[in-house]
Amino acid sequence: MIVGVLTLEFFLEYSHSLKEKRRFINSFTDRVQHRYNVSVSEVDFQESWQRTKIAVAVVNSQQSVVQQVLARILEEAQTYSEAILSGHQVTFY
Repeated sequence: MIVGVLTLEFFLEYSHSLKEKRRFINSFTDRVQHRYNVSVSEVDFQESWQRTKIAVAVVNSQQSVVQQVLARILEEAQTYSEAILSGHQVTFY
């Protein structure tokens, strides 16, 4: 069993409140969860209204499948228009 975790750090340039940040997080996490059938959660910067760190977890018996899913999610995050992807990290367990 392979567990892959993709950590995405976003800068929300146009966010001026936690409410606006929450709207982005809900939109992004719902979209990714439903499109790729993965687990998604905000894991850091909960009190900051312009930064967020989101973790995406995928489990499969084949590492190549996990890598492909995480690569597609990363590609989508890089082109997301509401926020700037300021960093990412992929870890396998």
